[in-house]
Amino acid sequence: MADLLSDEEIEEQLPDDWDREDDEIVRTYEFDDYLRGVNFAQMVGEIAEAQFHHPEIIIRYAGVEIRLTSHEEGGITEDDIEMAELIESERNA
Repeated sequence: MADLLSDEEIEEQLPDDWDREDDEIVRTYEFDDYLRGVNFAQMVGEIAEAQFHHPEIIIRYAGVEIRLTSHEEGGITEDDIEMAELIESERNA
């Protein structure tokens, strides 16, 4: 089990363009069309499966919202930050 991060640790480690909402970190990625968002969501799903850390993924017409939390621990852990960083690195690759 991972330890919950403190408010200060979350603020320091939260990747750019990600926000904290209660016990989750959240980001919405914008796309020009629906299928690009669907393809991105699939890529996030593949990363999640490899990391065994599964986000909530909400696909909208022009955007995909990603929500990360560590349910077993009841909040935000290093695993959530690491997953956000992996998504960012793949998105920018």
